[in-house]
Amino acid sequence: METIQEQQSQEKHNHNHNHDHDHDHGKMPVVLYFVGLALAVIALFLNEDYQLVQNVLFSIATISAGYHVILLEGLGETIENSKAQKKFIPNSHILMGLAAIGASLMGNFWEGTLLILIFSGAHFLEDYAEGRSKREITKLLEMNPTTARLILPDGSTKNVDVSELKVGDQLQVLNGDQVPIDGVILSGSTSIDESSINGESIPKEKAKGDGVFGSTINGTGTFTMKVTKENKDTVFSKILQLVNQNQDNQTKAASIIQKFEPKYVTVVLIAIPLFMLLAPFLLDWTWSQSVYRGLVLLVAASPCALAAATVSATLSTTSNLAKKGVLSKGSSYLSQLADIKAIAFDKTGTLTKGKPEVTNYYFADSVNEENMIDIVVALEKESNHPLADAILRKFEQKNKLTIDVENQIGKGLTGNYKGKNYRIGKPTSFEDVSDEYIRLNNEWASEGKTVVYVAVDEEVIGLIALMDVPSEHAKATIDYFREQGVHTTLITGDSEMTGKAVAKQLGIDEVIANVMPEDKSRIIDEQKEKYGVTAMVGDGVNDAPALVNADVGIAMGDGTDVAVEVSDLVLMQNNLSKLVQSHNISSKMNRVIWQNIIFSMAVVAFLIVVSFLGLTDIAISVIIHEGSTLVVILNGLRLLRSNFKPVKN
Repeated sequence: METIQEQQSQEKHNHNHNHDHDHDHGKMPVVLYFVGLALAVIALFLNEDYQLVQNVLFSIATISAGYHVILLEGLGETIENSKAQKKFIPNSHILMGLAAIGASLMGNFWEGTLLILIFSGAHFLEDYAEGRSKREITKLLEMNPTTARLILPDGSTKNVDVSELKVGDQLQVLNGDQVPIDGVILSGSTSIDESSINGESIPKEKAKGDGVFGSTINGTGTFTMKVTKENKDTVFSKILQLVNQNQDNQTKAASIIQKFEPKYVTVVLIAIPLFMLLAPFLLDWTWSQSVYRGLVLLVAASPCALAAATVSATLSTTSNLAKKGVLSKGSSYLSQLADIKAIAFDKTGTLTKGKPEVTNYYFADSVNEENMIDIVVALEKESNHPLADAILRKFEQKNKLTIDVENQIGKGLTGNYKGKNYRIGKPTSFEDVSDEYIRLNNEWASEGKTVVYVAVDEEVIGLIALMDVPSEHAKATIDYFREQGVHTTLITGDSEMTGKAVAKQLGIDEVIANVMPEDKSRIIDEQKEKYGVTAMVGDGVNDAPALVNADVGIAMGDGTDVAVEVSDLVLMQNNLSKLVQSHNISSKMNRVIWQNIIFSMAVVAFLIVVSFLGLTDIAISVIIHEGSTLVVILNGLRLLRSNFKPVKN
């Protein structure tokens, strides 16, 4: 994985020779533009006695204002791309350059200059508008910590560069400091703003043993921490890598437009000269009229608005989602997310919380429940089983008891207290159980719950049911996708009984249980063939093959590194409501893109018709043409401020 420094270097030097490439050539292009504008204004105030000087000034103004957009981008990139692909790959900007040259050659110097001034000016505004969405993303780079307070062997501290830190180093983080790197708290307590990692605005309370993440902001407490990851492997580094990848990946519409643009420009370059040659014979125009109308058509047919139709929309969407804790490796995946027909979910840690909770318990009427709970807690304190953690989270001990506990394989926990033997174990390890307990066991087990019996001297006097319960937003998420007509499937390695119990609670359409990891990918293939575009949501190593195979792989942010690495989208908070919100805004992104495409094509068609009919000139065509391009850009930028709809539980 790249280091932060490498990512920053790549960010600065990456130059994509498509329409949406980085136009940052310093301030010189803008300076030259304003020089050209000033010369054009001066030329306008000269009278007919200085027509030669006026035309010279208009010509210099045209060259100066159009140097960056026409010469560097239009002509320069046409030559560069044509050499690289060994065939003619024209840039659409050369159409405007040819129109300006043609107007000047016909003696319409002012119209040629006006065309370039408007076109270049609009282009700089477009770059600024598109740059806003890119700046929203690259601001993340500025959030990256650069220094840390290293604790030396003698107890003193020294400021060092974050890149010098090694796993195991101990650091001091003062109140208000930025946490420099991922690690675990050794001493102290505080609250930390983790919004840069997970989008959550409420600070999290942290104490000894809790994990902390680089780039997050420490609150009022001071703490010491141990480094657990190198700088290149931190959560924030992975966020930067995903966001950088996002800018290199485009929607299907964007890819089609970029492939279509050079061919379209080539057709225009052939069609316009033919039109100029044939018009005098077919339409009884003069040669002068034919050439001028051809130049107007050249302006009208330029596909700049179409080329910009996807850029600001996709960048705005992905930067908006990144700020809210949803990361994508490319806008094409967001576009596909909006089109999904089926979505499959892993169970544990995805639809459920990932750890069991006590859901039911029952003790015989003859038992003192408070005393029995004290004994149960005393027994479970000596166990490291996940079920023990769940029981200890559920029950609070009123009186602290000390019991010598033995963990017997196949029988469970057993211990003696006040002359009696107490045991907690699975139902099959007990004999002569009363019908009441058997009935409750069967009822709770049918709901997918794990049941343990509590016995005194081998007589069952109570039972406890535990289950990995659905996460907070799981039900609302499933309801949302079903309302959208998306088929929902639960894929789990658990038993069919457990899978069906969870699916019944959540309203999932289909359950596929007892699944081995290698089977998950095959199941995704079957879903794709049966339903169409399919998404997979998971969090574990066993989900990785299915995440890769799905049209859109979605990982829970707290999942394994492998799942996060191979997925296309990451929900940083393990919050399924963010998946619903991502689907909402992705659908909106697709609508905005198609709005832009239809609008830009309609404007081109309109201008071609009115130009052909002689109802417009170069100046009016340029104003309408560039105005439509700005409308397209600004329409896409609306997605920067697109708010998520709340998801009701």
